[in-house]
Amino acid sequence: MKALEGVKILDFTHVQSGPTCTQLLAWFGADVIKVERPGVGDATRKQLVDVPGADSLYFTMLNHNKRSIELNPKTEKGKQILTRLVEECDVLVENFAPGALDRMGFSWERIQEINPKMILASVKGFGPGNYENCKVYENVAQCAGGSASTTGFRDGPPLVTGAQIGDSGTGLHLALGIVAALYQRETSGRGQKVLAPMQDGVLNLCRVKLRDQQRLERGPLKEYSQFGEGVEFGDAVPRAGNDSGGGQPGRILKCKGWEDDPNAYTYFITQAASWENICDVIGKPEWKTREGYATPPERLDKLNEIFERIEDWTKTKTKYEAMDICNPLNIPVGPILSMKEIAEDEGLRKTGTVVDVEHPERGNYLTVGCPIKMSDSPVDVVRSPLLGEHTHEILSTVLGYSEAEVQEIFGSGAVGEMRTAAE
Repeated sequence: MKALEGVKILDFTHVQSGPTCTQLLAWFGADVIKVERPGVGDATRKQLVDVPGADSLYFTMLNHNKRSIELNPKTEKGKQILTRLVEECDVLVENFAPGALDRMGFSWERIQEINPKMILASVKGFGPGNYENCKVYENVAQCAGGSASTTGFRDGPPLVTGAQIGDSGTGLHLALGIVAALYQRETSGRGQKVLAPMQDGVLNLCRVKLRDQQRLERGPLKEYSQFGEGVEFGDAVPRAGNDSGGGQPGRILKCKGWEDDPNAYTYFITQAASWENICDVIGKPEWKTREGYATPPERLDKLNEIFERIEDWTKTKTKYEAMDICNPLNIPVGPILSMKEIAEDEGLRKTGTVVDVEHPERGNYLTVGCPIKMSDSPVDVVRSPLLGEHTHEILSTVLGYSEAEVQEIFGSGAVGEMRTAAE
């Protein structure tokens, strides 16, 4: 039995933030019913298409283990079907623009009337306040949540990160909120609203920078490179390049082959507990006891010199050789892995972190598997559904409509054309 087996999720999400949340719930065993516009579906089905005539990787990699129903809730019959789905399901997840559910006739108050145990979970750009009605996308969330202003180098512009911390990060936060609400419902017997604003999610992931903002009010941030370089701090947390955020000096350094390989780099941390081993590895044993180098505070104004010497050593080793040498000595290092290297990593395939999936339209493709491993709830990654593939199945098995009623519904315009899995 899967962890969330028996839980029914009514999935009104699209693009990335909401589908990230509902896919995770589906991996844990929930029955996720993805509601899509007839003939159109989730917008990402046809975004960044690489195989003509097939759903895009953007869609397939965010909608595994779900069932798809095409439904037009603007029709009277469509509203009736949606009402029945609200009655039968445990959670409704949506990331519409603010007010969209109300305009459909399914406000929180109406949902409570239909099913008092229903949990309504929403992703929005901002929480209540001046910006709550603004539309937000990934990079806007990164900027509004404090990530961009603290990412990049001191003498450069703010930067967004390649990690989708606004969309996927918020989806992960929402999934936790849903599971917590389901757990509370076991005691209270009531549903509730769960809100995950993207700005809040990004800020939660940037908490160490909010920590540093408060520390900055009491003096300079001594672990930042600019302190050792004698550069004065302003009144806001600066961009710190590749400095470590945990107080241990660290930087990305060139490795053997860097001239031709843009990813021939390693991250190297000069952790205090490993200092003597570091000195031995890089051929500077005298630094272990030399005045000005022996303790972390003494080394703060010499970090550029120290990392230049370490880089002289790392440039003689591949990033993997550096890791093999340093890790047995408890020196924290890590290779900069390209997406190509990750895709070809056999170890990640064995753990299910990356998975090969067969799709009837696009053939075999590689995707990210469940990032959370549970011993009693193993995950089998099942391909994403074709548009409306399970409409007939959901109408008959979930809502209990007879075959005659199903045929009448298909002719009413409330759902898409008749499709089967074989088609």
